[in-house]
Amino acid sequence: MKVLFPIITITAFILTACSFSAGTKKDLTTGLSYSYNGFNVSEVYFVDSDNLPKGSSEVELNSQVAIVVQGIENYMLVNDKAYPGMSLYVTDKNGNQVIGEADMFESNIGYSAEDASVLRGTITVGEPMVSGETYHVELKIWDKNRTDNTISVSLDIRVK
Repeated sequence: MKVLFPIITITAFILTACSFSAGTKKDLTTGLSYSYNGFNVSEVYFVDSDNLPKGSSEVELNSQVAIVVQGIENYMLVNDKAYPGMSLYVTDKNGNQVIGEADMFESNIGYSAEDASVLRGTITVGEPMVSGETYHVELKIWDKNRTDNTISVSLDIRVK
């Protein structure tokens, strides 16, 4: 019993020292789903141009909508700065790319952990999108210093 107690204590300490998390969630009202690995995330939601959460995945032509990822934690900081990467792709029903941004943070200037804790991917709903069609949105966030830390968001939007 004397040997077992230190082993349990050390194991518990190691497990609590790790800040690893993973999971998946889906919003049944909009169909937005996301998964995260390595990061901690408090909320992911779909908003309209007034920054109000949407109650469906229907969007107006010639408008802007966004996917907001909030409460991102566990970046590997370098000189107290986080280096996020974020891609945003929108494709039509045939898989043709309508929007393609490989890395919206390509400049690599670094951000405070607080500034990097909320990221937003904005979609301008306009040409070549057309009314009555559905488009698939894929947003990915990663830590450029710890590439295993990722957040993947997907959503189908229907243009009115």
